[in-house]
Amino acid sequence: MSPETKPKPTKPKATPSPVKPAAPVAAAAPAVAVAPAAPITPADVVRYRANLQGEIDAIALYALLAEKEPGETLKHFYTRMVDVETIHANVWRERLESAGVDTSRMSPAWRARVLMFVARHFGPSLVVPTIAEREAADEAMYDDQPEALARMPGDERSHARLFRELANGKGVEGGTIARIEGRHRGSGGNQLRAAVLGANDGLVSNLSISMGVAGASQGGHAVLIAGMAGMLAGALSMAIGEWLSVQSARELFAHQVKVEREELLNVPDEEEEELTLIYQSKGLNREQASLMSQSIVGGDLGRAVDTLAREELGIDPNELGGSAWVAAVTSFFLFALGAIVPLSPFFFATGLPAVVASIVISAAALMLVGAAITVVTGSSVLKTGGRQVLLGMFAAAVTFGLGALVGRAVG
Repeated sequence: MSPETKPKPTKPKATPSPVKPAAPVAAAAPAVAVAPAAPITPADVVRYRANLQGEIDAIALYALLAEKEPGETLKHFYTRMVDVETIHANVWRERLESAGVDTSRMSPAWRARVLMFVARHFGPSLVVPTIAEREAADEAMYDDQPEALARMPGDERSHARLFRELANGKGVEGGTIARIEGRHRGSGGNQLRAAVLGANDGLVSNLSISMGVAGASQGGHAVLIAGMAGMLAGALSMAIGEWLSVQSARELFAHQVKVEREELLNVPDEEEEELTLIYQSKGLNREQASLMSQSIVGGDLGRAVDTLAREELGIDPNELGGSAWVAAVTSFFLFALGAIVPLSPFFFATGLPAVVASIVISAAALMLVGAAITVVTGSSVLKTGGRQVLLGMFAAAVTFGLGALVGRAVG
């Protein structure tokens, strides 16, 4: 073939550079591009909004916990939780925006704001048990949602497990969060729930007393006298019971810590073996667990006692279950706060107007108690609040009827 007829080599076409993705919604984690496989229905929009709201609530709450947590290890843990939840949020945000839904004004819901208020003013440890319950309830939320990323169901289960261990004070396998042991033990399960239920006890019990006396006396001054006596008696009973409970627990914990100290002095080998087994159960191999146990038991006695109390007994030696006096005073005022509500109209009126006002105010307060309970449970406000109102009114009706019968019999 002559040079004139020889074909010229073709120059390969330049491959266009990939398009740079848009900036993510939150700087903490990259946005995730998700292309919907099918048209988005109104029901999908509702579901996506609920998913996004849950992630926004979690991001705001975990960011606050990271800000308020004094320890660097837990601070890093909460920060990582924010990163993961931001990735989840971006999935649902992009799906909603692809359907023409504006998500720019979505902010934390009222339940999350209540928990944030408690954490901001009373410390992160008070809300951790509530978060653990919420995470446990939501750990399967993405199992049946095909739009979720493959990692998201596993993330939710991991979050539930981590917060469950935080709330129980058991730590995390492998020492990922080394300072969890004993950090939140003083929360005693759920102080937020205890506060709400303490006020509810005072409200329902004094409403029942007031309505019983009102049924017998047609709402006279006797209601005020009986209500004040009931409020004081109930609050004192709650305070004394709480003091005895916490003080007994403190004495038991102090005795157990003392026993651990004596065993360390008398049989250190046995304590070292127990600690080795504990660390092995947390994921360390025999050699690693043995080295850690030798270092702790053979070192400072106070540090060894502290470690064994936390690891073996689940006790924080610095708290021993909290202050008995703080528990007693708190219980007294919470009960009194609830008990004063049905009694308040009788300070200004008597007879039927006072009885009606007491019922109305108590019903409103019971609805608020029900709403406060949903902060912990995450259930419907109308369902939980309505249930509280119905049960409280039932108790009031029974005691009012009984009081009327007794009043007629005595009269």
